[in-house]
Amino acid sequence: MVEYLFEGVPEPGALCEVAPGVQWLRMPLPMDLDHINLYLLEDTDGWWIVDTGIALGPTQSLWEQVFEQHLGDKPVKAVLSTHYHPDHTGMAGWLCERWRAPFFMTEGEYFTGLAYSRTTREHYSWTVEQSMRRVGFAPEYIASEKDNYGGFGSIIKPMPTTFRRLRDGSTLSIGGHDWQVLVGRGHSPEHACLYSSSRGILISGDQVIPRITSNISVSSSEPEGNPLRDWFQSLERFLDVLPADTRVLPAHNAPFTGLHDRLRYLIDHHEDHLLALEEACVERARSVIELVPVLFDRKLEGPNLSLAVGECLAHVNYLYHRGQVERSEDGQGCYRYRSVDATLPLRLRRRHYDATSDAPIQV
Repeated sequence: MVEYLFEGVPEPGALCEVAPGVQWLRMPLPMDLDHINLYLLEDTDGWWIVDTGIALGPTQSLWEQVFEQHLGDKPVKAVLSTHYHPDHTGMAGWLCERWRAPFFMTEGEYFTGLAYSRTTREHYSWTVEQSMRRVGFAPEYIASEKDNYGGFGSIIKPMPTTFRRLRDGSTLSIGGHDWQVLVGRGHSPEHACLYSSSRGILISGDQVIPRITSNISVSSSEPEGNPLRDWFQSLERFLDVLPADTRVLPAHNAPFTGLHDRLRYLIDHHEDHLLALEEACVERARSVIELVPVLFDRKLEGPNLSLAVGECLAHVNYLYHRGQVERSEDGQGCYRYRSVDATLPLRLRRRHYDATSDAPIQV
């Protein structure tokens, strides 16, 4: 069972001590998910910042408030981003320049973030249009999106031009404690979590969140990608290597315990989605757009629609790569999916999803 470590949350610009030398702070986000959790780790000669907030609103002034009131006589000595999303990297460039501090990130996240931060409308190509057509967007919607196409360069400070690579299994020594880098995949290409066995703490970023579920999406840059498989494999690995009583410091919601229960819930949650999608494709072939309401029962538009389509496609690609749905292309260039076992009532088939395999195991 998930149990939160604190009754409340820190106000923006304030700190909450999780453990000696481990501070939790929050920064606001201008969206439905209205906050991000950031962490400060105290070293003997300075502070490590883990994740940075977005480059919008009061984030920069709140950081200045933190520097003035909470760092004592120690500088910021390093900045680390768990992954490339703008709420995690938005202020990295400014922070590194402000303190002349090195930037730590995995290679996959650094170069993905660099690419998306520099993507402009001019990068719209026939491949983007084809990807939108294949999921089932109407021609008029595709035409309108061309005018809005671009990356997230407007909501982050320019990323640092150099980085220090985090590798899975490598160790950072901070404040007399070792923090092991555990790489998770699925939500992003090479997401870095930090685990300290001596403290019993996991800084999980977006890889494990206690209340909301991380978005697992296929992007237009890799339309045949299978991030849900990567996600399952990562969660299964965390179950194997992390103790059940680990204290988890996530990027959203609040620090908690109950890691194994949460990991199992996330696996079951996505397996339920897979079953529902396969069942929806029994009677007739459907497009991804037609399948979105199977996963999301509310009206979606703008960025929320894009995220929902990306997540639905991630589940459909998982089923397709495992041979559980077949795919055909209609006259408009839209992919349509049909359950391979359409002749059998889905709920009479018990299927175990083995995250390490591309083929289903019948039991």
